[in-house]
Amino acid sequence: MQESVGMKTLELVFFDAGGGHRSAANALIEVARSQQRPWEMPMTNLQELLDDMDVFRKITDIRLQDLYNLMLRRGWTLGSPALMKGMHGVIRLYHRAQVKLLAGHWREHARPDMVVSVIPNFNRAIFQAMQRAIPDVPLVTILTDMADYPPHFWIERQPQYFICGTERAYNQALKLGHPPERLFRTSGMILNPRFYEPVAVDRGPDRAALGLDPDRATALIMFGGEGSAAMMRIARLLDASGLDVQVIAICGKNKKLEAAMRDTSWRMGMHVVGFTREVPRFMRLSDFFIGKPGPGSISEAVAMGLPVIIERNRWTLPQERYNADWVEEQGVGISLRRFRLQIVEAVGQMLDPQRRCEFVRRVNAQKNRAVFEIPDILDRIMSERPMN
Repeated sequence: MQESVGMKTLELVFFDAGGGHRSAANALIEVARSQQRPWEMPMTNLQELLDDMDVFRKITDIRLQDLYNLMLRRGWTLGSPALMKGMHGVIRLYHRAQVKLLAGHWREHARPDMVVSVIPNFNRAIFQAMQRAIPDVPLVTILTDMADYPPHFWIERQPQYFICGTERAYNQALKLGHPPERLFRTSGMILNPRFYEPVAVDRGPDRAALGLDPDRATALIMFGGEGSAAMMRIARLLDASGLDVQVIAICGKNKKLEAAMRDTSWRMGMHVVGFTREVPRFMRLSDFFIGKPGPGSISEAVAMGLPVIIERNRWTLPQERYNADWVEEQGVGISLRRFRLQIVEAVGQMLDPQRRCEFVRRVNAQKNRAVFEIPDILDRIMSERPMN
């Protein structure tokens, strides 16, 4: 670790549209503290700053980030590319007001030594506001998706730094004209440090304690912190398939789903969990993962040694569609067009010892240390001269 002179302030800009942005910021803060970095790392919720001009809130009385999370929870993602274009249109309409408001924020608060954005869509406004108020402060955008979804999603044509978790994202930034000295490639996506900590499990007894067969292949079904009705459909298909499999289902904050799954009579072994911070432990008790193609979900599963089964189709969020390609390219799992038609066959492949062994070998070849690499990158950027 490089030595820094005096205390530095790194302002982290996030929002709560999906759980990954706040999680990434919190993970960086935790690692920086554990490394004893001489940094203050205040968090700025962009949604709260922009609340007064949130047109979605004015029309529906619901914040944009809450509308997004509701869409995920209900599965209303068909046609999301068109919705993305509409959202970008609204963002462009209010761009000048966003810049003015953000510039005022930085004029009113203590000057940071760096601004770190872990959000998409608003990096142009953030950069232009910084140019007005704190022009000598570097902007660093950390992509929390495996790839950009151009135009105007993660990577803008402006002189700033980017930290990319995949070769695809890095090459996208190069193609847009960003020089290599402003681009940094990490070994993967940001994960919470707890996914690197030892997890003490004794599979047989611990599975039995959950009411499961100690020796039966176990699938972990999880669709992020908001859960998804797709979990019930998948579980019913597996239950009716006759496959020699059992399930741990993590429903997140979706109380209705959790109750429905608990109230269902299952032929196969089933353990239902609501919101929990013990995801790493449940992953250690499982053999493979079934879930949405989110960068966090995939990366967490792979970090815990689990091959993945995910879906990619018209309902998949556009910024997550490359994730399915990455899974196939890396050989760490199976990407399906439709869970309803293909999940039984895919689980059958995971139950084949030789096939699963090959998946596990590819999974174990992934060595993601991004959350520990990024503080060194940020320190290196701050040690350089401010960009012109």
